[in-house]
Amino acid sequence: MSNERIYSIPARFRRVENLHILLWLIKDACWATSFKTLGVFMIIPTLTVAIVITWQTRKMLAELIHNLAVVFWISANCLWMIGEFFGWDEGKYGLRHMALIPFGIGLAILFYYYIFLAPNPRFNKKMQEKADALVKEELSQN
Repeated sequence: MSNERIYSIPARFRRVENLHILLWLIKDACWATSFKTLGVFMIIPTLTVAIVITWQTRKMLAELIHNLAVVFWISANCLWMIGEFFGWDEGKYGLRHMALIPFGIGLAILFYYYIFLAPNPRFNKKMQEKADALVKEELSQN
């Protein structure tokens, strides 16, 4: 068995993340099958749950950063989908190209994390301690 510590997050966070996967898959399936009305409607719950997840993980910077990148990824994904649905995706200022802005912001956030934060052992130790504390808090509430 390895001496590596196990990184965990509270179960209530995981349940919301699992719901988010379902919503995102429904939205993307609507996009792939050209169900415009349901696809556009699914933006609301998918993006809302992504924001809720980001808010829930605000005390764990490593999680927060990744979830913030996901919010930008979904935003870009939604712009691109709307552009395709309504024919606004072509040309220099089409929504497909505009989607590069939130994609780029998400990538910049992750580059910052992986270049400056993740290699820092003190940062990793602090994140582990925060995660452990949140899991203990979750267990004490049950």
